[in-house]
Amino acid sequence: MSQSQRRPRPSGGRQQSTKKNPANRSGTNNTRGRRPGGNKNRNDRDKNQPKARNRPDNLGGDHIEGRQAVRELLRAGKRRTQQVLISEDVHNTAILAEIADLCEERRVPLRQLSARKLEDYALTESHQGVIAQAESIRPVEIETLISGQSHKPPLVVALDGVTDPGNLGAILRTAEVAGVTGIVLPRHRAVRLTPAAVKAAAGAVEHLPIALVAGLPAVMKEMSDQGLWIVGLDGASKESIYQMRVATEPLMVILGAEGEGLSHLTKKRCDQLVSIPQIGQLESLNVSNAAAITIYEIQRQREIDC
Repeated sequence: MSQSQRRPRPSGGRQQSTKKNPANRSGTNNTRGRRPGGNKNRNDRDKNQPKARNRPDNLGGDHIEGRQAVRELLRAGKRRTQQVLISEDVHNTAILAEIADLCEERRVPLRQLSARKLEDYALTESHQGVIAQAESIRPVEIETLISGQSHKPPLVVALDGVTDPGNLGAILRTAEVAGVTGIVLPRHRAVRLTPAAVKAAAGAVEHLPIALVAGLPAVMKEMSDQGLWIVGLDGASKESIYQMRVATEPLMVILGAEGEGLSHLTKKRCDQLVSIPQIGQLESLNVSNAAAITIYEIQRQREIDC
């Protein structure tokens, strides 16, 4: 949408606010990719891991744990999987049988290890007996998030300073299920796709486009020039998400870090700031819960408008 096609800005102007056992499917005993971590403390390994992967152009996501996440990795088939590791001690289930079938179909080496040996590879607290190693996820260009959506207006979610892997993963999972067009992550002062984030996302990273940008304010201006409205979630706003004036328009929603919220410059560049009504005594919602409520309220308004 060109600038000339945009609707007039909302009244009030821009707000500013201070059946088969996988054991029989083993394809190879060749050890490829990361070597086990030995007796090294898992928390230390998880803490150090993002540093090695936090390059400017890298999202991470090459270490995948959990049954749902590994199955979606193989189902999507969008990136090369080096190997899948399964514990000998897990009970046979439909999802494990499907993982084994997909490994055979895609010629991915499937190895069975003892529970103790698999634990040496684990980088999260709950790997569910399944770990995969794959290519890193490649970020997309920001322009791709607003192109090719002729049948519905884009809904882009940008995260401002979110550093908790669990929150990031939960937001990605909700965004994918709710039909969000894509996610925008800043390169600095933000979490990447660590093993914990990928585990929490439960496979959403295989389907949801993610753009990695130098800074949110510049991207917000670019998106505004492309015809998107910018709405920020701010607990201090007097207007609620139910009073969102542009939910049915091409939209970028900005979510801030828990506790700190949106940065000052990010707030200044929003067309509207909205909050989630609070009835109880707690100060705020977890950012991933706030994201889910906001995204589904936007989709609800869009359904009504159809």
